[in-house]
Formats: sequence, C-alpha cells, structure tokens
Amino acid sequence: MELIGKRIAVLAADVYEDNELWYPRIRLTEAGAEVRVVGARNGDTYKSKHGQPVTAEIGADQARAADFDGVVVPGGFAPDYMRRQPPMIAFVRDMFNQGKLVAFICHAGWVAISAGILNGRRATSFYSIRDDMVNAGARWEDAEVVVDGNLISSRNPNDLPAFCRAIIEKLSER
Repeated sequence: MELIGKRIAVLAADVYEDNELWYPRIRLTEAGAEVRVVGARNGDTYKSKHGQPVTAEIGADQARAADFDGVVVPGGFAPDYMRRQPPMIAFVRDMFNQGKLVAFICHAGWVAISAGILNGRRATSFYSIRDDMVNAGARWEDAEVVVDGNLISSRNPNDLPAFCRAIIEKLSER
C-alpha cells in the first residue's frame, strides 16, 4: 500500500482505450491511492472503444491541481475530445506546472501537446503521433516507458505494466 494518502485523477472522454483507463485505475487503487475519474462534466458517462462505460466523478472545471498528486491520461480517440475541453487542458497544465505527476499513454500525447508541456522534454507515444510530439518540442523515444522529471509516457497497451510501475515508483518518492 505504497500510495496511501495519494490522490490521482484519471481523465475520461468517449472512445477511450479500455485498458489504458482501467488498468491504471485498478492498479493505483490496489496500491492504496484514491483514484477519481475526471471528465468534461461531473456525472457524465463515457464509453470506451469497446463500449465499457465510466462515469466522471469530478468535472474538469471543478478539478484543481492542488487536490491531486498526479493525473493519468489514457489514449484511444478520447484525447482528441479531451484536448477540445479548455478546463481539461488547464488542469493538466496546472498539474505539470506544480511539479505533479503527469502520465500519458498512446495517443494521450495529444493532451500533453495541447497543454504545452513537452518542449525540451523526453517522451514517447503511439508511433503515429511521433511527428506531432516532435513538432511540439518533445525529444521522442521508442521505449516502453519514458520518465522525464514529472512526466511519464508510454506507447501502447502492451506497455501498461511498465507504465504503472513507473507511476507508482514516482508517486512513492514524494
């Protein structure tokens, strides 16, 4: 229970990648963290690529970086919807600026791009958005997990074990 007392936000929007939301949510809860789902609006239900629903427990306009130790952004097509929500982008940017954990996987690099937090930082993503990441100033690497300060990134669902281990290790440091 290495994460007792830690509060983690997991972002949600329609067409999220099932495993990239549920695996970290379950694994971080197992480690003792309080994990809350943040969506565009409190109480809205979002469906995954395969129809699995998840309900937002907090609206992005109500989420405050001061209340959390980290944020996890799952991939799928959801990041394209997330980046259209200014409160969601502001929340991720605030987490980053406060030195708190920002973890993203697969296409979730789009959210980091929109938050303007990648310039000069090492990161990875699904290979199809590599150019987007590089154009945003990231030093892109093809690795299962890349940790650069308070940023943790991974490429795809196959990397989830390493992604979650890195998140737990980073949150245990504080």
